Amino acid sequence: MSLPLLSEFVILHLGLGSFHRAHQAVYLQQLIEAGDARWSLSGANLRPDMADLLDTLRAQDGCYTVETVSPAGDYRYQRIGAIREVLPWEPSLAAVVARGADPRTRIVSFTVTEAGYYLDPQDRLDTSAAELAEDLARARRGEAGTTIYGAVCAILRARSAAADAGAVTLLNCDNLRHNGERFRRGLLEFIEQAGLPALAAWVRENTTCPNAMVDRITPRPPPALRERVHEATGWDDGAPVTAERFTQWVIEDDFIHGRPDWARVGVELVDSVAPYEEAKIRILNASHSCIAWAGTLVGLQYIHEGTHTPAIRQMAFDYVTEDVIPCLNAPGHPSPVDLPAYRDVVLERFGNPAIRDTNQRVAMDGFSKIPGFIAPTVRERLARGEGIASVAVLPALFLFFLRRWHAGTLPYVYQDQGMDEAGAHAICDAHDPVEALCSDAGLWGDTAGDLRLIEAVRSASARVRAFIEERSS
Repeated sequence: MSLPLLSEFVILHLGLGSFHRAHQAVYLQQLIEAGDARWSLSGANLRPDMADLLDTLRAQDGCYTVETVSPAGDYRYQRIGAIREVLPWEPSLAAVVARGADPRTRIVSFTVTEAGYYLDPQDRLDTSAAELAEDLARARRGEAGTTIYGAVCAILRARSAAADAGAVTLLNCDNLRHNGERFRRGLLEFIEQAGLPALAAWVRENTTCPNAMVDRITPRPPPALRERVHEATGWDDGAPVTAERFTQWVIEDDFIHGRPDWARVGVELVDSVAPYEEAKIRILNASHSCIAWAGTLVGLQYIHEGTHTPAIRQMAFDYVTEDVIPCLNAPGHPSPVDLPAYRDVVLERFGNPAIRDTNQRVAMDGFSKIPGFIAPTVRERLARGEGIASVAVLPALFLFFLRRWHAGTLPYVYQDQGMDEAGAHAICDAHDPVEALCSDAGLWGDTAGDLRLIEAVRSASARVRAFIEERSS
């Protein structure tokens, strides 16, 4: 297969959605504009569901526009040309595997949802998932798959067989806590279950998987975006993205075969990403879900509307102030992050009316977000004998939200890759839905069924009901 010339070094990124194009690609573009053009991006998707976008990007030579807007309403536009190659999707992923095995490719990065890791509550691969089982069968036949494990396994098998490809860094660009470590465990488990012990040994010696934390609110591109870009730039861009002005990227500096000089453009390269990750996941991500669920329950469409609703803003503020900050600033282990200031910046960002981020987008995947974003605070507070009144509001909101899904009365389609629909309906049909939700081991792990959790969520549910009724009267 003929591979086009790119740059001296290549990052192959899997997942060309809006977030990657508003975040990682922008950092590389800034580095190129600063005079360092040694690296470029090759982009691909693992599924056929974004064929039109790939066709558009390919027709535009990988170029597109990023619109950013500040809370004060200042709009700016930037042309991004860091993606030099857009690989077509086809079932064998042949072009993706070939690019991943090319010696110039030094990093394979990817953006995956929490559910896309297929991890059970014990952090082992959930091989009961049909997609994962199908990919294991494909891997045994020497084929690439559609999950992140099935695709990366095929790339690494080809790379290990190439005489001159060398080592490669596998870089997560998503919201999963300890993402590099957990992906590495899942990948090795996948490879071993596929019966490829020699490949597993090669992966252990020739790859690293740094943990990383990413942050930039990136809503789905609205219909009016294309016209705004055209008016501002004169370019009729078929693949623009919009995002807030704020952006952050923190990566553990553990790259096995080189990396761009990202620190030059504001990336924080650190020894441990954990405190930054915890602050972002527990404060930003969980509060985001809180506002989306609460806003949906009282008929709001956008995140900024909920943030400017005093009762909803107070729920998020109290959750962070009363339960999260005491966990992250544990005695003897202070966070390097100014947590109260971070909380306030997050709420300011959520209140940006120009972003028009929808509750539908943020509310999705609750069955992955509760164990990832919310349960750790519950677990730590209970272990220290402390109250959970404020954090309990979040699962209470989700239960009211879930019961509307169950009844078919949500104002939009709810998407949740981590949800077992039969199990979710059973929670809602239970004699005591609060107890059923709080006893779900997939959501709460060892805390499932704890009477303190059940009673706290029951009490919070009464407050949520009063909030809904007050807004409905």
